[in-house]
Amino acid sequence: MSQKIKIDFVSDVACPWCAVGLGGLLIAIDRIGSEAQFDIHMQPFELNPDMPKGGQNTGERLMKKYGFDQARLQENRKVIAERAAAVGMPMHQTEESRSYNTFGAHRLLYWAGTLGQEQQVALKRQLLKVYHFDNYDTSETEVLVQAAQDAGLDAEAARDVVASGRYTDEVRAEQAKWRDLGITSVPSVIINDKYLVSGGQPPEAFEQALRQVASET
Repeated sequence: MSQKIKIDFVSDVACPWCAVGLGGLLIAIDRIGSEAQFDIHMQPFELNPDMPKGGQNTGERLMKKYGFDQARLQENRKVIAERAAAVGMPMHQTEESRSYNTFGAHRLLYWAGTLGQEQQVALKRQLLKVYHFDNYDTSETEVLVQAAQDAGLDAEAARDVVASGRYTDEVRAEQAKWRDLGITSVPSVIINDKYLVSGGQPPEAFEQALRQVASET
């Protein structure tokens, strides 16, 4: 009988390395196949909880935050885009790309998690595309509803979740939980509540970690 492995993928829709990490993780899981059963949970983390309505220019924000110059910013974007493309996570950042608030996206992801693992992962992938390829405003209701529909979920149910403010307390509690456990950067992948894999790792790194955990279970 195959081993059951729990995975908590702590991340933010706004994080480009989270797209790289999720793509790598999903490829690793596909490679392992029926050798293990995976219980996957998308967990919330906000990189920019105070992001104002309408967002901010991403390049300007990153250059100010990390001290990048224009050349460093472009090289960083190129590397991330290449890594993301290699794991099936499309990305297209330009000089006009903006960073947006993602709290509504996390509430919607929490709702998708109540429907099932497949639904939550599908929505996460779609929201990452919306943010990093389409560069739509993830604080806008219509953007979130369309993302849910494109992920195969019920659009009107999604609209109700976004408009009602439902799951606000639950998402806040989950965010506090991961902070209290020492998570300060994303993606952070916690396996079986015990092992941590940090950063946008390639599929090989995730596969090695998951096979190691499976052998010890």
